[in-house]
Amino acid sequence: MPIERYDGPREALLGLFALADDSPVQIASYIGLGDVLVARREGVIIGHAQIIATDEPGVLELKSLAVLAGHRGAGIGRELVEATIAFARDQSALSLVVSTATADIGNLRFYQRRGFRMTRIVPDAFRPETGYPDGIMIDGIVLRDQVFFELKLAD
Repeated sequence: MPIERYDGPREALLGLFALADDSPVQIASYIGLGDVLVARREGVIIGHAQIIATDEPGVLELKSLAVLAGHRGAGIGRELVEATIAFARDQSALSLVVSTATADIGNLRFYQRRGFRMTRIVPDAFRPETGYPDGIMIDGIVLRDQVFFELKLAD
């Protein structure tokens, strides 16, 4: 599956961003940042990965990652992460970080299988004050806490 840099209007990818994040407020705050890679099938964008700079020198963040439901389970997310890692290395990044909800068991497994290691947890990151409605459930678990992962790219 070819993965390529996307230079079009980010609003065209809003549906994918919404698959990755339940907060329109949060999406609006970062959708225009950094670089976006996309996966296409027969010319149609079916997945994306957004990479942004962090406040830490040499550290990039995989801010948003999503694959359309009908295309999941085919390795496209894995390919997008591999392309993101290659992109970060091309930028001479020392590490790549990503965060997800502690309630999202699938994402926890996914990132660890890619070599990412948990580094910290932010309690109560997902609440109305940060743009997330109460009562969101993931895998039968209330959405509350955020976990950060890191992949070292250089020693």
